[in-house]
Amino acid sequence: MQVVIHAGAHLTDEDRLVNCLVRNTDLLASIGTDVPNPQAYRKLLRDILHEALESGITSEARDVFLAAVGHDPSSDRLVLSNQGFFGTPKMAVGQGQIYPAAERRLTAAQQLFPRDNIELFLGLRNPASLLPALFDKTPHKRMDDYLNGVPPLDFRWSPTIARIRHAFPDMPITVWCNEDTPLIWAQVVRELAGLDPTASFEGEFTLLREIMTPAGMKRFEAYLESHPGMTEVQKRRVIAAFLDKFILDEEIEEELDLPGWTEELVDQMTEAYDEDLFEVQRVPGVNMIAP
Repeated sequence: MQVVIHAGAHLTDEDRLVNCLVRNTDLLASIGTDVPNPQAYRKLLRDILHEALESGITSEARDVFLAAVGHDPSSDRLVLSNQGFFGTPKMAVGQGQIYPAAERRLTAAQQLFPRDNIELFLGLRNPASLLPALFDKTPHKRMDDYLNGVPPLDFRWSPTIARIRHAFPDMPITVWCNEDTPLIWAQVVRELAGLDPTASFEGEFTLLREIMTPAGMKRFEAYLESHPGMTEVQKRRVIAAFLDKFILDEEIEEELDLPGWTEELVDQMTEAYDEDLFEVQRVPGVNMIAP
């Protein structure tokens, strides 16, 4: 069985993506993909992984877990989504790294699914917005304490991806940028679920409805109806054009109000993030979904 772990990255669209998969349960079941509701397993999965890290787990743990989530044994693909898979916000950064416990958590997952093939899906997010989002969910009062004195500009995704690749050379890894999600939403859903590249599914434009004006969305849907048979590349160009004109700025803008975090620092971190994405793509065997 293929076990797909969608680790997220404390993304702004995390819940939308999970909800979209759950809404398409019947469709996905027809192609052998099992997508249990995360509410049925997140606490259980957390407890089992914690047990694996502390003392190891029994050989029956896999069957117990699958029974608890109501897994259909005829399915050959199991999708598990948990944005805290690599740790709580408090643990998400350390030693100047993003997700310092990634290798240990994935090793624990392999203990839980020793006979299965694990595949990792990981959404990336600009550290300029990711670090404040994580910090807000910790007991820390100062960002400097949370980062252990490491300059925020030093945090990069490529070392994290390279560490995972080094520890698990044969594990399929798919990544994408949270900032690109409006354009690549359909492809992310399809690849995560194992759907055909051109398959239709419920909620293909869910994210657009939340960030585009109602008038713009109406015109967008009318355009699609009058231009059937467009390729995914063509759809992305159309989406980009409509977003350029009809986007709801208040739905995508993020307020960053942290002591010492100047506009110049945020710009520097964003530039570093953009450059780092090229390093991520150079990690062997990494599939990056991009516009």
